[in-house]
Amino acid sequence: MNEKDIKIIALVGMSGSGKSTAIEYLTARGIPKIYFGGIIYKAMAEAGIERSEDGVSERRFREQIRQKEGADFVVKRAIQEAKNLIAAGQKRIVLDGLYSWTEYKILRKEFPTEMTVIAVVLPKALRRKRLAERPDRPFDAQAAAERDQSEIENLEKGGPIAIADYYLDNSGTIAELHAHFAELLKQIGFLK
Repeated sequence: MNEKDIKIIALVGMSGSGKSTAIEYLTARGIPKIYFGGIIYKAMAEAGIERSEDGVSERRFREQIRQKEGADFVVKRAIQEAKNLIAAGQKRIVLDGLYSWTEYKILRKEFPTEMTVIAVVLPKALRRKRLAERPDRPFDAQAAAERDQSEIENLEKGGPIAIADYYLDNSGTIAELHAHFAELLKQIGFLK
């Protein structure tokens, strides 16, 4: 398979930005995803650590495992999953959960021409309103602010967002997000 045929989308954004909604748009079209959180969940299960409803145990474990095993803990496993998918004939892959600058640099080195980074963005006030209203793991203003600070300071999440190849505005409805996303995916040759 020609490497030029392979396209990998990495979606980045702050908590509540709409990454999951954008990813669901792709997976509904049969695009396989590599879920970085799933790699963490598997490692938590292997370590005998229960997931908490509020996500605190996951966040703590994610930060601790990266300190203990290295900032590349998750991305090394994600790269292997991507290589396995490519070897199985997949030409389109979506990465769900690229967080850190370290992960970004490793992925960019591994997939220099195949990967496109798209940041899902919207005004902070709207993102926090949506976080407060979401049915799964809602965050009040304080919890959202603490999550933002943790993601920026402990997980280096700002770098991949700042250097994204494209920005996808999610200020409107889900239908508008899907329409903008479809247009962008056609523009970059990911979907026809």
